[in-house]
Amino acid sequence: MQDVDLAVEVHRFVALVGPSGCGKSTTLSLVAGLDRPTRGTVTVRGKAVDGITEGTGFLFQRDALLPWKSVRDNVSLPLQLRGIRGESARRRVDEWIGRVGLRGFETSYPYQLSGGMRKRVALAQTLVYDPEILLMDEPFSALDVQTRNLMEGELLSLWQGSGKTVIFVTHDLEEAIALADEVVVMTAGPGRVKARYDVTLPRPRDIEQVRFDPRFTELYSKMWNDLRDEVLESYARANAAG
Repeated sequence: MQDVDLAVEVHRFVALVGPSGCGKSTTLSLVAGLDRPTRGTVTVRGKAVDGITEGTGFLFQRDALLPWKSVRDNVSLPLQLRGIRGESARRRVDEWIGRVGLRGFETSYPYQLSGGMRKRVALAQTLVYDPEILLMDEPFSALDVQTRNLMEGELLSLWQGSGKTVIFVTHDLEEAIALADEVVVMTAGPGRVKARYDVTLPRPRDIEQVRFDPRFTELYSKMWNDLRDEVLESYARANAAG
């Protein structure tokens, strides 16, 4: 990444797309405080990030569930780490297990769950402590198409009206347009912001039906033209280096 200037408004759902290696995941790590910039500054809520950013939830491509803990214990782990225990914590955990559609699986272990169910546990685990900012790094990329669509719809229903800010990394343009208020296209490495597109499709959105909206097709065509040039450049650089 180099000379990246990107501001994200609160309560917005923003998707980052771009070729592999352009810095999408690094952007999330900088916001979360997991990495430090070599130049420039990263600010969250007007304050420079100088450590782990409070009020931020991070959902990775691979879930981080502990295999020796049940669904309930995995979801409750973030609360325990923050010293939140007792009946109020239990009620919150059970509420989120229900909200992600896993009621009845509280005592199951990760190996007993499908990929989509594990992702639901990870989503509940991330949201149970009510973070203001949700950082998502290709969270659904390993799922089959049908399960991915279900999870995308689930995410929108949980996010809508929550007031949370979401930064969502994906390689899938269709996913980015279907979910986001705004899509940011990044250049091939060193990554910069090439273009930003407002997604004016109405909400609430039906993940499957929204793809048939003519405005969806128009946005996809414009973004793909930007992204295609960057993908081709990325391939050319890789071939030259090889």
